[in-house]
Amino acid sequence: MDFKDLIKQLSERVEKLKDNLQTEEATKNALVMPFLQALGYDVFNPYEVVPEYTCDVGIKKGEKVDYAIMKDGIPVILIECKHWKEDLNIHGNQLIRYFAVSNAKFGILTNGIVYKFYTDLNKANILDEKPFLVVSMLNISDNDIEQLKKFHKSYYNEQEILSTATQLQIMIAIKGIIMREFQNPSDEFVRYFIRETNEGRSSAKQVEQYTPLVKKSIGNYINDVISDRLSVALDKSNNEVQQAETEQNEQKQTTIYETTENELQGYYIVKSILRHQIPSGRVVCKDNKDYFVINIDNTWNSVCRFYFNNESNLRISLKTDDHKEKIRIDSLDDIFNFSEQLIEIAKKYL
Repeated sequence: MDFKDLIKQLSERVEKLKDNLQTEEATKNALVMPFLQALGYDVFNPYEVVPEYTCDVGIKKGEKVDYAIMKDGIPVILIECKHWKEDLNIHGNQLIRYFAVSNAKFGILTNGIVYKFYTDLNKANILDEKPFLVVSMLNISDNDIEQLKKFHKSYYNEQEILSTATQLQIMIAIKGIIMREFQNPSDEFVRYFIRETNEGRSSAKQVEQYTPLVKKSIGNYINDVISDRLSVALDKSNNEVQQAETEQNEQKQTTIYETTENELQGYYIVKSILRHQIPSGRVVCKDNKDYFVINIDNTWNSVCRFYFNNESNLRISLKTDDHKEKIRIDSLDDIFNFSEQLIEIAKKYL
């Protein structure tokens, strides 16, 4: 199971189990530890994950953070956990104290549902007040999964994560400004539109006149964008339904065809070409009356087709030209000549 599927499976687990978790310890065992395992860490190996990691703070001795992820004997990520019903906004100071006295570069505050990722972008060794990444397991996106993957044991690269954290922090700030201006446009924001529509001139009276118009225009534009996206989505859905119906009709009319040895050997060659890009289980095939097709996962994600029914006239077509061109090959080994094109086509379905 790849990382994306693992995280989505964990998301379903969170939704299913959360209401039965009555304590913080139960939250850690049922939600947080499986999350760390999904990131590739052995939670039962103290060389990788140390529970109750000691972080002495000033005169306070024996202060412990719930988990520390270790690398070469040094903590690199501190994780402070709360019960799944807890509001994380009131618990940030505890993680800040632990971070200041450790060598860790990242801190995670979580209740098993929401994961807040922190670092020290603003001041060295002082945890930032605001997280650079917030992920909710109950509403997780593909982009969230890509960001989480950077914390996986196999991909962990401190400098790369810090670079990403800087970008995410800036984007969060920009989004906040955009939201604020859209909801309550400032005079300077309104003046920009006045100057653009009045040859650079603006006045206090115009600001008063334009402010509600700017706000209304923004709302109309957002509604138009949403409407356009819905139209595109509906068109796509209708096309998929029509395509599915067409496939079903074709299947009803299709008899069972005998798959030839050449077709099977060609299928195995394509699987070997794609083995470093696509898990072999995702590379599937289907025999049709006129051709033998190789797909990724389903009938719409085709990679190539074989026209091998005539053994003296072997031909192959690629998805890049929508199978319009049928290329003659002298032997099955010639399929390897198309390795780069096959890999590029398959990558589109990752």
